[in-house]
Amino acid sequence: MTHTADAWSTVDLDEVRRAIHIAVDEDLRLGPDVTTMATVPAGAVGTADVVAREAGVVAGVRVAVDVVRVVSLRLGLESTVEILLEDGARVAPGDVVLRLTGPVRHLLTAERTLLNFLGQLSGVATATAAWVEAIAGTGAAIRDTRKTVPGLRTLQKYAVVCGGGVNHRMALGDAALIKDNHVEAAGSVAAAFRAVREYAPGIGVEVECDTPDQVREAVAAGAELVLLDNMSLEQMRECVALCRDAGVATEASGGLTLDRAPEVAATGVDYIAVGALTHSAKVLDLGLDLR
Repeated sequence: MTHTADAWSTVDLDEVRRAIHIAVDEDLRLGPDVTTMATVPAGAVGTADVVAREAGVVAGVRVAVDVVRVVSLRLGLESTVEILLEDGARVAPGDVVLRLTGPVRHLLTAERTLLNFLGQLSGVATATAAWVEAIAGTGAAIRDTRKTVPGLRTLQKYAVVCGGGVNHRMALGDAALIKDNHVEAAGSVAAAFRAVREYAPGIGVEVECDTPDQVREAVAAGAELVLLDNMSLEQMRECVALCRDAGVATEASGGLTLDRAPEVAATGVDYIAVGALTHSAKVLDLGLDLR
């Protein structure tokens, strides 16, 4: 997928490095890999392939390379990494994603940490690709949420792009999403919208609505994007029609499943929000095979 390089250029690399160092610390904070140190001779050099055990979409290749680099600094050992498949590539069982050559102690110490990142992110990309394929040709886009694994938001949202999806807000400050609790606190949809506009005049505002009446209120208030939460298909179609007439974009959310994705997209919504892309994606099975 051609857009992954552009997506990586927007990733906060400092945040990625922090995540990698935390993960490496989890493995090495109590000392070196005793099993590897005991069984692998100090001078042993070898080659290991990172291999897909199942079909999917790869994401996190650059992260895996960085894990090898960080472990190298910790151990005072150095390996070379050859990238055979880039992020966004589709893999079949047996496909080699990375090839590592160097001290075997280094390769085996880095193994689990790099696979944890690569498998988790590839799982997100694979899940996203399935949703994108399910609604192909409808004009709708699959979008992520803030329901991410703590500490991995930047990387998980990058993996969504690798799978063909698009990102929603990265944090609480780059866009406003008025939800039911905000409406309750402000007194009404219109009051909540006015309050956000006054507090942050230049920020994009999305309003979550449960009923067509709330959608009408949000549109009248000036919302540019409306979230249709847990609505029936009939309600979605009604709300899409009134929003389209006003030039307001729509996003479906709540209780959505992959098998229902085509019919939801067919209502004419612009986006489908899927929290499961990041909070429930199955890890893609990859392994490291030492030669």
